[in-house]
Amino acid sequence: MRMTWDEPATVDEATAIQNRLRPLADLSSAGPAEVRFTAGLDVGYAGDETVTGAVVVLDASLRVVDQAVARERARFPYVPGLFAFREIPPLLTALSRLSVQPDLLVCDGYGVAHPRRFGLACHLGVVTGLPSIGVAKTAFVGTSAEPPQARGSWTPIVLDGDTVGRALRTRTGVKPVYVSQGHRMSLDNACAHVLRLAPEFRLPEPIRLADRLSRT
Repeated sequence: MRMTWDEPATVDEATAIQNRLRPLADLSSAGPAEVRFTAGLDVGYAGDETVTGAVVVLDASLRVVDQAVARERARFPYVPGLFAFREIPPLLTALSRLSVQPDLLVCDGYGVAHPRRFGLACHLGVVTGLPSIGVAKTAFVGTSAEPPQARGSWTPIVLDGDTVGRALRTRTGVKPVYVSQGHRMSLDNACAHVLRLAPEFRLPEPIRLADRLSRT
């Protein structure tokens, strides 16, 4: 797994980095033929300046096989649309501490469903080279109708006339999650993986466990 990181000093620099890296996000590949290990990634905050990156790796049976955390001082201010510059540094540190190489990253956040079409899942996928998916708890950009109540139902998230993700129902009668492509993964397969990883709860198991780890 490669890891490269550009450290911006200003909001303008951060925006320029997103615009420069956006074309590198591969949105046409279907995804890996086999996913043995899936990493869930989430970030917890302690006050305003301490950021904890947590990664939990599950095998195909959804058994935890590895996990790691990294607690660091935030390097970038809290700016909507630029959260990646606060959250990716500790996530990269946590990823470097794993003993298992994940085949897929499932991020608590957004991919192309982002004002510049380059959210955390895209950014993390590009800097690591790994397939990635964004799964958010709430809508951020664009519009989407309420999907039908059955598990697996979805409606498109539309931004400026383009489909940038799906509101996906992972449990019957429970509010949807918001899925978007990150890197090296089609939207159809991203949603299929999210459903596979969420057999019981609303959130996919890898990020549900990473959220818990980031807070403990």
